[in-house]
Amino acid sequence: MISYTAYRLIHVIGILILFVALGGLAYGAAQAGSRGGVGSASRKLAMALHGTALLIVLVGGFGLLARIGVEHGVGFPGWVWAKFAIWALLGASVTIPRRKPEWAGALFLLLPVLGGLAAWLALYKPL
Repeated sequence: MISYTAYRLIHVIGILILFVALGGLAYGAAQAGSRGGVGSASRKLAMALHGTALLIVLVGGFGLLARIGVEHGVGFPGWVWAKFAIWALLGASVTIPRRKPEWAGALFLLLPVLGGLAAWLALYKPL
């Protein structure tokens, strides 16, 4: 059985990889301007890291939920649904740098805010 601490480490590592991938895509798009981002090999790597990180974050998060006693088949608390929404936004945000390179700079501000909100929800469980 995997411990709470191990799931927490898995979750945090996934978050770190996710933000590295998103930051790389946003930076590449900002540098490339209207060409839409980083080179093909770098973009493929960043996209692969992004998808893998989303999966790692999800697995770690569900493991943590199980360890704190949130049961399957019952309604999740509001803070969990809010974290699902943030996870979905972080997943969808990968499309922004390529489609709207001029918004890449805003991602550098928005992504840490979303990450901070997710951390706040996990720590204080307000909903």
